[in-house]
Amino acid sequence: MQADRQTGKVWDTTFNTANYFGCFLQHDLEDPDRGMMFVTYTAHKTKALFFFLLQTEQGDIFKVTLTSDEDMVTEIKMKYLDTIPVASSLCVLRTGFLFVACEFGNHRLYQIAHLGDADDEPEFSSNTPVEEGDTFYFRPREAKNLLMVDELQSLSPIMHCKILDLANEDTPQFYTACGTSARSTLRVLRHGLEVTEMAVSELPGNPNAVWTVRKHGDDKFDAYIVVSFVNATLVLSIGETVEEVADSGFLGTTPTIACSLLGDDALIQVYPEGIRHIRADKRVNEWKSPGKRTITKCAINERQLVISLTGGELVYFEMDQTGQLNEYTERKEMQSDVSCMALGEVPPGEARSRFLAVGLEDNTVRLLSLDPQDCLSPLSLQALPAPAESLNIVELGSKDFRRESSATSDTKERRGVLYLNIGLQNGVLLRSVLDPVTGDLSDTRTRYLGSRPVKLFRMTIQGNQAVLAVSSRAWLSYHYQNRFLLTPLSYETLEYASAFSSDQCPEGIVAIASNTLRILALDKLGTVFNETVTPLRYTPRKFVIHPTIGVMVTIETDHNAYTLEGKIQRKQEMARELLTTAEPTDQDMAKVLASEILRGDLNDVDFGAPKAGPGKWASCVRLVHPVAGKTLWVEDLPQNEAAFSVCLVKFLVRAEEEYFVLVGTAVDLQLNPRQLGGGGRLRTYRFVDDFQKLELLHVTPVDEVPHSIAAFQGRVAVAVGRSLRIYDLGKKKLLRKCESKQIPNMIVDIKTMGSRLYISDVSESVHFVKYKVKENVLSIFADDTFPRYITCSMPLDYNTIAIADKFGNFSVIRLPATVNEDHEDDPSSFWDRGLLNGASQKAESVCNFYLGETITSLQKATLIPGGSESVVYTTLSGRIGAFVPFTSREDQEFFSASGTASPKREASALRPGPSPLPVVLLASQGCGGRRSVRAVQRPGLCEAEGDCRGTGPDTERGGQEARRHSQPLCVLIYNYATAVLFLYGTLSVAFLFCTLFGLL
Repeated sequence: MQADRQTGKVWDTTFNTANYFGCFLQHDLEDPDRGMMFVTYTAHKTKALFFFLLQTEQGDIFKVTLTSDEDMVTEIKMKYLDTIPVASSLCVLRTGFLFVACEFGNHRLYQIAHLGDADDEPEFSSNTPVEEGDTFYFRPREAKNLLMVDELQSLSPIMHCKILDLANEDTPQFYTACGTSARSTLRVLRHGLEVTEMAVSELPGNPNAVWTVRKHGDDKFDAYIVVSFVNATLVLSIGETVEEVADSGFLGTTPTIACSLLGDDALIQVYPEGIRHIRADKRVNEWKSPGKRTITKCAINERQLVISLTGGELVYFEMDQTGQLNEYTERKEMQSDVSCMALGEVPPGEARSRFLAVGLEDNTVRLLSLDPQDCLSPLSLQALPAPAESLNIVELGSKDFRRESSATSDTKERRGVLYLNIGLQNGVLLRSVLDPVTGDLSDTRTRYLGSRPVKLFRMTIQGNQAVLAVSSRAWLSYHYQNRFLLTPLSYETLEYASAFSSDQCPEGIVAIASNTLRILALDKLGTVFNETVTPLRYTPRKFVIHPTIGVMVTIETDHNAYTLEGKIQRKQEMARELLTTAEPTDQDMAKVLASEILRGDLNDVDFGAPKAGPGKWASCVRLVHPVAGKTLWVEDLPQNEAAFSVCLVKFLVRAEEEYFVLVGTAVDLQLNPRQLGGGGRLRTYRFVDDFQKLELLHVTPVDEVPHSIAAFQGRVAVAVGRSLRIYDLGKKKLLRKCESKQIPNMIVDIKTMGSRLYISDVSESVHFVKYKVKENVLSIFADDTFPRYITCSMPLDYNTIAIADKFGNFSVIRLPATVNEDHEDDPSSFWDRGLLNGASQKAESVCNFYLGETITSLQKATLIPGGSESVVYTTLSGRIGAFVPFTSREDQEFFSASGTASPKREASALRPGPSPLPVVLLASQGCGGRRSVRAVQRPGLCEAEGDCRGTGPDTERGGQEARRHSQPLCVLIYNYATAVLFLYGTLSVAFLFCTLFGLL
C-alpha cells in the first residue's frame, strides 16, 4: 500500500470514473513514481490509547493504529493528520503536547488539539484489497489537529556569518544565513534581551526623570507615574488609560528630585527647596531647606530619607511608629560635594536599612552607618577611577519585599547577596559585595557599558530584585535560574527609568527617551541573543555587505528544486498532459482539473518545496537591507544555473569609488558523477537606483565552477576549478590577466592580504601564493604539511592563518621566519616543478583543537566595547563559539598546569606539536542550550576540560582522520626525495667526471 500527496481526495481502488481521474489529480510537482520515505516516528501508549505518529520526508504526519486479536495484529490503519516541518525526532507528552525536534530551523512544541478521529479525512487500511502498483492519494492542507504553542530557537544550519556593527549599537551584530530550502532565513542576532514596547506617548517637553508610586503598601500595582521636567512636575494616574491628575498632593510647579511611598499609605516628594510629606488624609507636612541652600541629591526607601544640601552636608530623616518623619539631630559634613547617594531596602522584620552609600566628587564612595548608636559614622571607603554618577544597593537573588505580601515569612529562603553597584561617569559599572554585618566592600568587578555616564535603577524581575543600568545602551543585572546575568537590552538609548507594574504589565519598565514616555516589558529572560528574521527563498550560500552603505547581497541556491518560472512551466506541462491523455467523454472534467492545477499552489514554507530531480538547480541573487530586515531587490537565475560564490570588488581601472558585485555560477552541473554541462559564468553587477537594486553589466564564461572569488589589489582573484586566475574589469566581459594551475584538486576558498593569496584546496589544505607584479606570475612558495579538507579559513596576520576542516578540526598554521617568498624557481628542483606534490617550504602547525562539528565560518572580531579580539566560529549544527588567545605567558602556564593536575583529563584527538600560540575556547552558544568549555594548548599536548570531544560516528571519523593526519607522511616523502636527489646528483657528477677524462 502506498500513499501520495495531491490536492484531490482518496478514491476507492476499484476502477471507476473517480479512480480514473485520481491519477490525474496529482498536483505535486514531483515525479509521481518517486515514492515516499518515512523519516521518523513516535509511539504513544496509555491505558486508553495506543497509536504511532509517522512523518514522511515532506513533513506529512500520519496517525497509525493497530487492531489486534490477542497477540496477533489483524489490521493496520493509517490516517493523514497534519503537515509540519521535517523532524529528526518526535516526542508525544502525556500532557497532550507533541515536541518536534526539527531537522533544520527552530524546534517546535505543538498541542494535540484533535487526533483526527472525528474529521472527514479518509483512512487507509491494510485490509483494503489493492492491485499491485495502485496508490492511495490524500490532500495536504493547513494544520488543524496540531496547534503550535511555542518555538525553541535554533540556527541550524548556519551557512555563513559576518559580525559587524551596522546598526551603530556599540556592540556588533551577528548576521547569519540559516536554514535550508524554503525555510531558509537571514537572521540578525543582537546580544541582549528582547524588549516589547507596550506603549509610547509624547510629552509636552523633554523630561529629566520618571518614577512610579503606589498609594498603599499592600497595593499590587502602581497608582501614579511622576514625570519631572526642568521647571515642573507632571503626575499621571495608572488605570485602563494613563491620564493626568491634579489631586495627587504633589507640587507641580517645581522639578522633583525623588518621590516614593513612605510607610503604608503616605507619599513623599523631594524637590530643590524642601521635602513634601503627603499623608493618606491629604494632610501635607513640608520641610524647607535652610537659608539659600538647596537640595542637590537624595536617597529614599520606604522608611528612611537622606538628603544632601549645597556644600556636601547630609541630613538624615527616619519615620517613627506613628508615621511621622523625624530629622536626626546631627548632620554630617562631607569633605567634598555629593554626586550621588543610595539606600538599600528595609529588610523584613527590621526598622531600617543599615547602610548609606555616598559618592563624592573626589572619586570616592563612602559607606556610612545608619544605626542609632553610630549614625552617619564611616564604615568603609572605595576609591574610583572616575567620578561616580549613580549608586544602588540591591540584594540580588532575593525577593522584592516591597511587592511581596508574604515578605515576613520564609525570610531565610529569600536572602541573597548584598551588592553595591557604582555607575561611573566614564561608562564603567563597578559591582562590589557588601558585607551585611560589617559594611566592608570586597570582590569588586568592572564592566564597560557604554560611552555615557551610567545611571542605576532598581527593578523587579520575576519577583526578584534587579538593577537596570542606563548608559549609551541599557543593561539589566538580574538573577535567573540560579545564575547572575548582566545582559544588554536590544532597544534604543534610554535617559531615565523606573519599575512599572499594572494589570496589563505586572513587571515592566517605564522610561523616558528624548520627549517620549515609554512602557516596556521583558519577556524572554535568560536568552543570550534576540533575532530579526528575514525569510529567504532558497538555501543561502554566501553573502557580502557593502562597507559604507550597509546593504547586503546574498546568493541562494538549491539542488533538486524548481525556480518560480520552472514551477509555472511544470504546471503547464501537467495541465497539457492531462488534456491530451483524457478520453473525449472526460474532456469537461479534465478542463476543470487542468484549471485547478494551474491555480493551485502549496505554500513551500509549510509543505516543503517540491523535488525537481537530480541535476535541477534553482538560484537567485537578493539585495537586502539587513538592519531593517527588508528585501530591496531579487533576481531569479535561469533554471539549472546555480550560484556558488559572491564578492564585492572595487576595480582600480574605474576612477570613481564604485563597488561591483561578482557572482560565480555553474550551468547544468551534475553532482554524481560530477559533470558540468554548460560551464561556469562570472556575472558582474553594479549598484543602481541609490543602492536599491543591481544592474547586470556582462557575463564572462569560464570552463569550470567558480567556487570562490576574492578582491585582490584592485582586481579580482577567481577560483575556476583547480585554476587560480586574476581578472580585471572590461567593457564586455572580465579580462583574464594571470593564471596558475598548480593547485592539486579544487580551490574552495581564497583569502588575500597584501600581495599574498591564501588558497584552500578541497583536500590538500592551504597554499601560500605570492603575486609577482613585474613578471605577472602567481607563485606558490609554501604550503601545509598535512592534507586537510578545508571548509573555511581566516588570516590572523601576514604569516598566520586559522583553518577548519570538515571533520571538526580547528587549526592555526604559521610560516616560519626563514621562509623566503621571493625565492627563484630552481629548474632542477622537484618541489618547484610540482613533482613531489607540494612546495619546497612548509608551514608549521601552531595550534590544534578538535571541536567535533563542521565549522562553516571563521571571523576575527571584538564582541564587546573595549574587549580583546577573538576568533568567532559558527558550525553546521547552529552553534556560535569563540576562541580567545591568551595574552600572557602566566595565563598559559596556569591553565596548562591546571589541565595537567586534573585527575580525569582527555587529550585532544589532534596531533601533538609545539604551541607558540595558545588558544582557549571560552564559550559556545548552541541551538538547544549552552555549554562552557575551556581548552588549553600546551607544548606537546592539547588538554581539554569538559566534554568537548562529542560522540557518534562523526566524532569517530574525525578522530580517525586526525590520527591519519598525525603520521609524518610528508617527513617520509621529504627524506625519500632527498635520497633520490642525492643519488641523482652523485650519478650526474660521476658521468661528468668520466666524460671529461674520456673513460666512456
